[in-house]
Amino acid sequence: MAHDLLIGTYTQRLPHVDGHAEGVLSARFDGTAVGDVAVAARVPNPSWVAVSVDGSRVYAVEETGPDGGVSAFARSADGSLRPLGRVSSGGDSPAHLALHPSGRFLLTGTYVGGNVSVFALDAGGALGERTAFVQHEGRGPDAVRQEAPHVHQLGMDPVTGAVVVVDLGIGEVRWYALSDAGELTLRPEATVAVGAEGPRHLAYHPDGRHILLLNELGSTLEVLRREGDRFERVSSVGTRGPAADASAANLTAAVRLTADGRTVLATNRGDDTIAVFAFDASTSGLELVEVVPVGGRAPRDLVLSPEGDRVLAACQDSDEVVVFAFDPATRALRRLGSSPVPTPVCLAFA
Repeated sequence: MAHDLLIGTYTQRLPHVDGHAEGVLSARFDGTAVGDVAVAARVPNPSWVAVSVDGSRVYAVEETGPDGGVSAFARSADGSLRPLGRVSSGGDSPAHLALHPSGRFLLTGTYVGGNVSVFALDAGGALGERTAFVQHEGRGPDAVRQEAPHVHQLGMDPVTGAVVVVDLGIGEVRWYALSDAGELTLRPEATVAVGAEGPRHLAYHPDGRHILLLNELGSTLEVLRREGDRFERVSSVGTRGPAADASAANLTAAVRLTADGRTVLATNRGDDTIAVFAFDASTSGLELVEVVPVGGRAPRDLVLSPEGDRVLAACQDSDEVVVFAFDPATRALRRLGSSPVPTPVCLAFA
């Protein structure tokens, strides 16, 4: 079955990437390849894209400095995007954004700026006033990568509704209460300190009791378990496997869970692989099953198809999206091929 796909990209050459796309891209995925790639919106460095549940609204960061932006779009039945406005991100290089489940708020975080903003959304999905702004302070143990706060991901706790912010720079995952007015209040007792491991992205298990936290600097995947009103670190497993060259540089990027919560997938940039983990929620047990070569360079993002039997990896530095067949029962990945896409860094089914 074919699906619409939106692809976030880099459009400019930056210290960490040779961006040469033209904005947010639209495409079709037919189960084997990504085709009909076209420019849907010409915005600079839309490195993260979020789509509403019904597919009618699309939001993209503009990863630029010294002040980045956030753009909103209405998405038509034919897949075209109509601008709904743009606002300042309130900081340098926004790296992530997320829609609140209510559809009333959009949350975004800046990597270089190290801050978090909440924006009100009107009934049509257009961006309104900024209802909250939080500036993180401090640094982590790594003098190069953790010299200042670097917000890398944010989302919502599916049980409590709290806003969860992953800050690689200070090495912490923080929980904030979100009021009906869109204001944020830190819950300091809930903060999980990860330190030099450098937390990047997390994914909630379907049971709402577990979090799988991917650490970029340490190339590890951690299990966090809900204990009362907070999460505790339970265990950590490396993402690279015994065959990896430990002296070679590697940075993790994306983490995803299958719908049944039995399998966790994570990408390694440097080794250029996908790490496949088995997870047992009854014991909170995590085991590395296999490390699969992607066949492309710098797999930045990874998504499962809506049917759950395909895995797509956005290879930033080799201008391609690689497609794998995935067997949920055996956790086997089989490479089907790759499709040319300029500087792909974020994949979102619409």
